[in-house]
Amino acid sequence: METTQIATRTIWTFDLSHSEIGFKVKHLMITNVKGVFKEYSGTVYTKGDDFSSAEIELLIRTTSLSTGESNRDNHLRSPDFFEAGKFSEIKFKSSSLDKIIMNEYTLHGDLTIKDVTKKIKLDVEFNGIVKDPYNNIKAGFEVTGKINRKDFGLVWNSTLETGGLMLGDEVDIKCEIQLTQQP
Repeated sequence: METTQIATRTIWTFDLSHSEIGFKVKHLMITNVKGVFKEYSGTVYTKGDDFSSAEIELLIRTTSLSTGESNRDNHLRSPDFFEAGKFSEIKFKSSSLDKIIMNEYTLHGDLTIKDVTKKIKLDVEFNGIVKDPYNNIKAGFEVTGKINRKDFGLVWNSTLETGGLMLGDEVDIKCEIQLTQQP
């Protein structure tokens, strides 16, 4: 007699105290400015512990942006950039997670910033699943990628005396993600 097993749907949430959603962008053409978003929420749905079929939804609060410099943070929240008063969230919704080799994946999805939605691709390194000392099941990931900020209406810039631009167009995304399996 053949038995058919149906994988159960598993819900994972972001462990905010052990995760970071970060970015960096070229400044004055010679250094990078780094920042993080401190407030976000999301859910990941999988079939059991198999992340290859993961469905990911993430909401990031634009007002939670922090680069460690309040004047710069206020400028980034202004209409020149994120326009946080009008567009309070950045949204990401996955469309597929393709396994490349072993623990490496390519994540495809829709990123929405300032009501502009574009398809993006991110690299994902799956670092494994463990049970913490409190009997919680955790999964760890490093997510990296690049987007062009101008594609999302973040077009402000300034020309330097030397002829270059104050800000680069390319934004590097780097996220350390720890998920907690929900009962």
